[in-house]
Amino acid sequence: MHLVPAVAADALGPTYPIVEPDLLQDIRRSLQDKERSGKLALLQREAVARSEHAMRNPKPARDVVRTLTPRTFYFDPTVAVGQPITGPGGEILVQAGQRFNPLDEVALRQQLVFFDARDASQVALAAKVIADSRAPSKPILVNGDYLALQKRWQRQVFYDQSGSLVRKLGIRQVPAVVRQDGKRLRIEEILP
Repeated sequence: MHLVPAVAADALGPTYPIVEPDLLQDIRRSLQDKERSGKLALLQREAVARSEHAMRNPKPARDVVRTLTPRTFYFDPTVAVGQPITGPGGEILVQAGQRFNPLDEVALRQQLVFFDARDASQVALAAKVIADSRAPSKPILVNGDYLALQKRWQRQVFYDQSGSLVRKLGIRQVPAVVRQDGKRLRIEEILP
């Protein structure tokens, strides 16, 4: 084992203290300046307005138009399972590769009524379809202000965010009514 002698090192040149601005103090100061000038309150009002606008005007369903040519078609919700589906206790409910239709286990107990709330004739038809049906109904907007309609109708109104449901079901025109028919879903795109 070799020992290295310790040597006292003198300063090799002038030293200076490290001076950095305190980032938190700068942020506080900036916020206080904006608060005094009223700009902070303005920024808060703008943020609230943007949030309210986004809430009242969610992303619409794309490529869905007003019904021009009525059509009726069926959707089979059967899926081929890629991996086993297990229950909460780890038991296998559905084997990998098995075909599974959710309607074998759970019924669609209500009809789904898709429509565009910006079109008064579609809103009127949806209200009539819902009122005339013996089955419970779930109104689902593809566009428009669902909060305003919910307030007007005094009932819950749903919104198909970005059109994920209409895409999955193959709906291209609204208004459309979806009902269970055996182990399939019957979809009617109807004239408003």
